[in-house]
Amino acid sequence: MATIAQCIYCFESLAASLEKRTGLTLPEVEDLWAKYDAALEQPEETNQLDGEAVERSGKLLQSPAMSRLQVQSPASGSSASSTPSQNSASSSTSAFSNNTVSSSKTSLFSFDGNTPKEEEHPVYITWNILSSKGHKSLRGCIGTFEPQPLSEGLREYALISAFQDHRFNQISLRELPSLSATVTLLQNFTPCVNAMDWELGKHGLRIHFNYKGRRYGATYLPDVAAEQGWTKEETIVSLMKKAGWTGKEKDWKNVDLSCVKYEGLRADADYVDYKEWRDWIKQED
Repeated sequence: MATIAQCIYCFESLAASLEKRTGLTLPEVEDLWAKYDAALEQPEETNQLDGEAVERSGKLLQSPAMSRLQVQSPASGSSASSTPSQNSASSSTSAFSNNTVSSSKTSLFSFDGNTPKEEEHPVYITWNILSSKGHKSLRGCIGTFEPQPLSEGLREYALISAFQDHRFNQISLRELPSLSATVTLLQNFTPCVNAMDWELGKHGLRIHFNYKGRRYGATYLPDVAAEQGWTKEETIVSLMKKAGWTGKEKDWKNVDLSCVKYEGLRADADYVDYKEWRDWIKQED
């Protein structure tokens, strides 16, 4: 399944690339996230210091991500890096120093390396900008239909979608605090009987077609049509235009479409979740 820890790993991979440091591995992130999650569920403790109650991690780290894990029906390259400005780097990296990474491995990390065979999934990573009012704006979304070992695929496509989505400029370090990450693992691929043989809110859609001697293709993840409020026909037409079709909307039925529907597992986390986790690692060291 898709997990919040996988989203945190995407943040860790992006932050490490932007900050020019070595990031934690997926098993390390998953291990530390499990410890963090367990710490959140412990009863609140207080200590007296100079006559004042000092609240510890039980209350301090109530992450909103804990209630946001979504398992639902969802919505290609080498990694790249971005060179942030000097001012951005100095203001955004204080909580994520190399010392923090090193100490978290030695004092908190107890993963023994004896893991089962790694899961492989087709994967899409979506970056959004969160406004002060909680509105989302797409900042990058790229993935692959080829099954990927998750430790490699999540990192690779977290960076590709951040740096190589040609619809947008590369994500910069100063943008990191405003980001949210969505991991979508794709599954259950089934050829459609016709262009309408799929369900809104359940299926993603991948299409291919020939038009004026050229072959086109595109996909929408399962959440896209529902979020946009589109009908099936509106989704098909929009997807064809996304692929590069320039015909009239009323003529879409004249195009011989090959359609595949799929489902997926989705999880979301935002920068606040990531930063609170990293702060907890630093605090526990």
